[in-house]
Amino acid sequence: MFSLARYSLRKVLLKVLFMSIAVLFFCEYLIYYIVLIQCQWPTLKLNKGDFNIPSVTPDEKPVYAIFLADTHLLGPRNGHWFDKLRREWQMYRAFQTAITLHKPDLVFILGDIFDEGQLSSSKEFEKYISRFKSIFYVPSNTHLYVVSGNHDMGFHYVITPYLNQRFVQGMNAPSVKRVSIRSNHFILINSMALEGDGCFLCKSTEIAINKISKHLKCAKGIRNDCNNSSLIKKYSRPILLQHYPLYRESDQICNEIDEAPIEKKDIKFREGWECLSREATEQLLDNLNPRLVIGGHTHHGCRKIHQHDILEMTLSSFSWRNKNNPSFILGVFTPNNYAVSKCYLPIESTVIRIYIFSVISILLYLLLNHTSVDGTFRLYLM
Repeated sequence: MFSLARYSLRKVLLKVLFMSIAVLFFCEYLIYYIVLIQCQWPTLKLNKGDFNIPSVTPDEKPVYAIFLADTHLLGPRNGHWFDKLRREWQMYRAFQTAITLHKPDLVFILGDIFDEGQLSSSKEFEKYISRFKSIFYVPSNTHLYVVSGNHDMGFHYVITPYLNQRFVQGMNAPSVKRVSIRSNHFILINSMALEGDGCFLCKSTEIAINKISKHLKCAKGIRNDCNNSSLIKKYSRPILLQHYPLYRESDQICNEIDEAPIEKKDIKFREGWECLSREATEQLLDNLNPRLVIGGHTHHGCRKIHQHDILEMTLSSFSWRNKNNPSFILGVFTPNNYAVSKCYLPIESTVIRIYIFSVISILLYLLLNHTSVDGTFRLYLM
């Protein structure tokens, strides 16, 4: 009798343990595959191509790229240790699942990688970089690039040469960088260096942008003062990547699944704080003539058309700490065409509901088996 009761208790506890592990495995691992496998690379549409640029040859493969922003890895000051552990695991699992399933050529992370980059000491910043590399590592055939955000080195008015250089060296992210692959040109720019006030960072950034602008125009054949060393081999309209969105009055125009809450959509943007200034926006569009602009910073999704044919996409935060339904962008590029689509991560409130439902189910199971468990305990007491 005693052995039978003990067996009954063990059987119930093993089932509870198995159910708990199954729920944990589903919510912390499997759900990312179930959700992200539903995302597909967008299809290029021939009628959307730029007919002023020659079509690609059959042996030229499109470039596949993933874009995300505002990971906000927590530092030692803000947030509870469990909050940090939870958010980093979520981002690690989501990112590595996306890389495994989609196998991109390029990954771009568009600023505010760190939450306390500006406040960190040298040692803290080194730990930041180490954590970033462990969470967002990519295989050897995938290349990862980042741009700086205001949380990485501060807003324009507090950036020092030291804060700038620390990020540039640690993350290999100069204020302006051109990444060209298969004649697709991605231009990465530090948004905080676009104030146009002649600061140490702004002046060098302006010079670098003008140089890239010249190279693009030389490749297009609309400038005469060119030499072979400055030419881009094949012209295509670039893709502009930065942390801030281009100038817009507010998020009122946004109509996305991950858009800002209704109570925030009417809040006016301040130039240089929530978005670029009008002047900086016009200069970038005129000098570079991009076909696509992608940024972050607001933590909410948005789309806007500039100058009739320039699509701008604002990414929501990749961290569940800032967004209940984070997302990233999948993009396919050829020199004369591109297509983008948004991929959504598991919704955190749904995951929480699964946990709550599972806990209730396990408790109900225990209640239904109350007699056998209670009888076993009584035998132990006798």
